[in-house]
Amino acid sequence: MGVAGHNDPLLGDTTCGSLLQQLQVIWDEVGESDEDRDKMLLQLEQECLDVYRRKVDQASRSRARLLQQLANSKSELTRLLSALGELSVSGIPDKTTGTIKEQLAAISPSLELLCRKRDSRVKEFAEVQLQIQTLRGEITGNLQFGEHLEAPHVNEDDLSVKKLNEFLFELQALQKEKSNRLHKILEYVSSVHDLCSVLGMDFVGTVTEVHPSLDDSVGVQSKSISDETLSKLSKMVIGLQEEKSKRFAKIQALASQLSDLWNLMDAPVEERQPFHHITCNMSSTLDEVTVPGALALDVIEEAQLEVERLDQLKASRMKDIAFKKQIELEDIYARAHIAIDTSAARDRIMSIIESSSFQPSELLADMENQILKANEEALSRKDILEKVDRWMSACEEESWLEDYSRDDNRYSATRGAHLNLKRAEKARVLVNKIPAIVDTLVAKTRAWEQEHGLPFTYDGVPLLAMLDEYKVLRQEKEDEKRRMRDQKKINDQLAAEQEKLFGSKPSPARPQSSRKVAGARANGGGGAVNGTPVRRLSALQSGGRTASRDGRRDAARPVAPVNYVAIAKEDAVSQASSNHTGPCTP
Repeated sequence: MGVAGHNDPLLGDTTCGSLLQQLQVIWDEVGESDEDRDKMLLQLEQECLDVYRRKVDQASRSRARLLQQLANSKSELTRLLSALGELSVSGIPDKTTGTIKEQLAAISPSLELLCRKRDSRVKEFAEVQLQIQTLRGEITGNLQFGEHLEAPHVNEDDLSVKKLNEFLFELQALQKEKSNRLHKILEYVSSVHDLCSVLGMDFVGTVTEVHPSLDDSVGVQSKSISDETLSKLSKMVIGLQEEKSKRFAKIQALASQLSDLWNLMDAPVEERQPFHHITCNMSSTLDEVTVPGALALDVIEEAQLEVERLDQLKASRMKDIAFKKQIELEDIYARAHIAIDTSAARDRIMSIIESSSFQPSELLADMENQILKANEEALSRKDILEKVDRWMSACEEESWLEDYSRDDNRYSATRGAHLNLKRAEKARVLVNKIPAIVDTLVAKTRAWEQEHGLPFTYDGVPLLAMLDEYKVLRQEKEDEKRRMRDQKKINDQLAAEQEKLFGSKPSPARPQSSRKVAGARANGGGGAVNGTPVRRLSALQSGGRTASRDGRRDAARPVAPVNYVAIAKEDAVSQASSNHTGPCTP
């Protein structure tokens, strides 16, 4: 049949033809019939066809497998190129040529390269996605402290660089978010630490109530950065700041009470020194209080106990304290020249202290209120009192000038005469301003009385009445001077006539009284002749306060005689009858 057989060392080179010949020989020897021979040959031919057919089928199946493998390789190559975002890979033939095995051999290196690249890209994706999930869990708070996530599922259908960059961009944004949150967390923790230090609280116990990872022993990167942690920390800082503000207000109030009580009872420095860490906060602001333990509860309790002790001590010394306040009140009224009944005020204080319903705080508050009102009243009178002082000073100078004018030796070359002369020149200038000063004082006093609805008194005497009387006395004094000048002219005429009749000038008669004006001074001091208001005050007031707080009369105010006008007229007549013919002024 022309099909070569296999080489058999026993049979030599055996072919289908040689075997058929051998079979023919055997058939001849056996004597097989032609019909049997034909059947046998047909059977042999059929068996050969079956063998060929099986071999062809096997070859077809092998080819199909290779074609499928080639198709799968091409498909995998295309899929990997698409997943990796690659347009092409070097080494792949552009055209399909050669046998199937040649084509497979050409694709295999590129396929292996892409598979390795895919595995590397999958690992990169897994690492980036794991970091993203970890950061998301830390931000949302779903990831518990110390917990590790499983490797995420990677979508191998899209492993392109573009997708990887998207994940990397998201990772960078989350890392930045984590950095910002860590910064806020550390700021909050630092604020909590400072506040706990000032308030004397346990920092670790306080901050770990929010989250265990906020302890200093935990690394920065391991601290919780969740929304819940940030919210709790923010609320804790606000709460501690409010607590600090409350304690600061309380410690300032206690410090103020301590200072007031110490000042009230004249406490020595040695008694105040142990509480300097409390009183030093009086002038501080809230942000300036940073000393550890400055606002601790035990410090506040210490201050409260001291205030209570001083309150009890104050109650036992209330009489001295109240009278000290009363003296302060009397001094304010004395400086403002307001007359008050001091004995009645002191009796009232004693009755309040001795009453069964006595409350030290109420008494002190009432006296503080009186002192405040007294200061306000004194302030409203300040402008007028300054002008009253100026008026009285001018009247004093006027009195001195008149005494000086009556001094016959004022031009003598005595020691200090030139100083008196300069003073006299200044006194004349000031005396000329008295009418304007009085008019201004009257206008301001009337305006004050109209505004306050009550008369303005000076040591109990209405100031307008004093000014009106001063004007009347001044006018009387001017009239008296005019009469004295007229009388002098008459006396001069009589003397001239007597000189013509008798030829000589008689010696002038001595005055009936050589007494000087009451209270006159040679070189200073006020007299009653000019109506000085300082002397007039005690004569005009009735029942007003003229004594200082210790019951003694104020030495700064000289006392005027009661019969002011009579004394002035008597002095004027005495002067008119004297033989003094010199000028009235230097």
